[in-house]
Amino acid sequence: MAAWRAVAARDNADWCDLVGRAHGLAGARDADAWSVPRRSPQWYPDAVTLRPGVDAARLLARIDAGPGASVKDSFADLDLAPHGFRVLFAAEWIHRPPAGPPATPLVASPLTSPLMPLVALPGAGPTALAPVTSARGLAAWSAAAGSEALHRPALLADPRVTILARRAGDGAVTAGAVLTDCGPAVGVSNVFAADEDLAGVWRGVVAACPGRPLVGYESGGLPPAEEAGFRRVGPLRVWLHPDRQRAPDRQRAPKPATD
Repeated sequence: MAAWRAVAARDNADWCDLVGRAHGLAGARDADAWSVPRRSPQWYPDAVTLRPGVDAARLLARIDAGPGASVKDSFADLDLAPHGFRVLFAAEWIHRPPAGPPATPLVASPLTSPLMPLVALPGAGPTALAPVTSARGLAAWSAAAGSEALHRPALLADPRVTILARRAGDGAVTAGAVLTDCGPAVGVSNVFAADEDLAGVWRGVVAACPGRPLVGYESGGLPPAEEAGFRRVGPLRVWLHPDRQRAPDRQRAPKPATD
C-alpha cells in the first residue's frame, strides 16, 4: 500500500504540473516535493509532498506561502499550523488493480498514444464515457464540472491527458472525469456527476482503462469509488493559509484535483 500511495502522490503532482503549465506556470520537482513559486490556479495546490518527513519550513520557502497558499500533504505528516495554515480537508489516496476488458465496445481516444487507456464508445451503456475532443466540448465540460481552471486548449491537446464526459440525450454534459497517463498507473481526478450517478462514473472510468492500475484520491466520494474496486492506501491532507481579505473562492473545499 505504501508504494501505491507514493505512486498516487507522484501522479497527482504530475497532474498539478500539467495544469500549472497550461496556465503558464512552470513547476519544480525534487525528491521532497513538487511546487510552484507563485499562486496556482483555483482549486490547485502550490506544493505537493512526494515523501514522508519533508521539512515544513523548507517546503514553504519554495512557494508564495502568504494568504491563499495551499499545500497537499500527501503523507498527512506535516504540521503547518505554526505557519498560519489550517487543514482545509482530509482525504484518502486510492488504488485499483488492473481490470479485465469490459464487455462494452472500446475505441482508442484520438487524444492519446497507443499506450494510453481505451475509452468506451458513446452509447455503449449507462456508464459509458467518451473523450472530449473539441474546444466547444471542453467549454461545456468545464462548465458542468465547475472547473474553469481546466478550460485550457493545452490540456485538450496533451497526449498524457484524456478528459471524459457522459452526456444526456440532448448532448448536455452530465458527468465526467480526467485521466492522466504519466507513470506506472493512470491517474483519475475531477470525477463529478451532475446527475448524481457517481458510481456510474467510477465504473465507466474502470471500463475505460482495461489492464491498467488506477490511482487517485477521494474525500466525500469514497463509497462509489470503493464499489468500483478502489481501495484506500493512505490518508492525505490539504492545508490552506486563510485569506481573510478576499472572498473565499480558494477556501471552499469541493472535490478538486488538487487535485
